[in-house]
Amino acid sequence: MSLVELIGQADERGLAASGLACLDRCIPLLGGDDEILRPLWAGLAEDAGVAEWGERLEQVRGKLGGDGEFEAADGEPGQGSASGEDEAVLLARRMLAAAPVDRSAAGVRAWADACSVAALRIHRLLDPLKDAGDSVDARREGRTEGMSPLVAAELRRQITVLELLAGHGPAGLRPALEVSTEGRRVLRAVVSRRSRRRG
Repeated sequence: MSLVELIGQADERGLAASGLACLDRCIPLLGGDDEILRPLWAGLAEDAGVAEWGERLEQVRGKLGGDGEFEAADGEPGQGSASGEDEAVLLARRMLAAAPVDRSAAGVRAWADACSVAALRIHRLLDPLKDAGDSVDARREGRTEGMSPLVAAELRRQITVLELLAGHGPAGLRPALEVSTEGRRVLRAVVSRRSRRRG
């Protein structure tokens, strides 16, 4: 199935994990440490986590800069003179800002879909090799010809996370987190290389 189809069929836990995994892989852009989203991951594994999701989410937002910074991220990426990395940071901030405090199926479905698009756009912006596709929407629908390596790897991870949750339920959370951790390390290395080149 394509990524769009997998998101369309995912349940509430799978959708929340999908959105959270996308955000987790992009945490290096927000200056967060590798453990900052662990309470949200833990909440997905707990039945009581639904009620605590909103509180844990607000704690994460506070640690990553506070609500004011997220509200300021209203400009459209791609406009103005922002660099690719500036656009990537803006997209990552939007992912966190858009996370629903109420972890309802409808809320997390919209968020998971938006995070999927944003994470692919981030990887496309930061990939040193050009992605030949017109848009990330084509990639999400299964048209993968001419994909750049960073975008291809992110698409593969998104699909894997959804398949793990669909096939294993709560038991799929740990391997999904491992997939996301690998992707976060890759993106952190990419950001570090870009920073060294600028320096």
